[in-house]
Amino acid sequence: MREQVLAHRQLHRRPWHGPPHYEGQQTDQYLITGACYEHACILGYSQQRLDDFVALLHEAFLDQQAVIHAWCLLPNHYHVLATVVDLREIMSRLGRLHGRTSRGWNLEENMLGRQCWHRATDRSMRSESHVWATLNYIHHNPVKHGYATQWSEWPWSSAHDYLQAVGREEAQRLWRTYPLGEYGKGWDEI
Repeated sequence: MREQVLAHRQLHRRPWHGPPHYEGQQTDQYLITGACYEHACILGYSQQRLDDFVALLHEAFLDQQAVIHAWCLLPNHYHVLATVVDLREIMSRLGRLHGRTSRGWNLEENMLGRQCWHRATDRSMRSESHVWATLNYIHHNPVKHGYATQWSEWPWSSAHDYLQAVGREEAQRLWRTYPLGEYGKGWDEI
């Protein structure tokens, strides 16, 4: 999977190590967030479920020729920063993924009829600063929500690859240059 992403980045002359530079008013870069219904920890029912969903989520994006720049799964939601070719198609694909996983998880837990997902939302990137702050936010999400004390402790995130690609010093510089501030306030509180 990593090889596919790197090949796609190379083909489109994008940096191998992180999000591409913002190039004007129109954007094809989005923060896409999916949340479990009522913030229940359905996604985090087990480590195996988290592992399986990582693969399914990456497959959904790659099937739509999207390039994932950063991602994080938590027990009740996920965030993906990606460059997408067709936002409607990726959102439709995620809707189908949510439906399929809901059915499987409800069968697994003998909870037929339970609503697993609330919805997926998208937010377009408005500037290069917005992209980098979003990348920092995604990698910091497990710390923000109390699941880890450092990015590198959380296994369901692209933080490991990011730190390996840019190095700890550069990651710290980007953290200071593009701080979170109030990022996520009002929409990622739980």
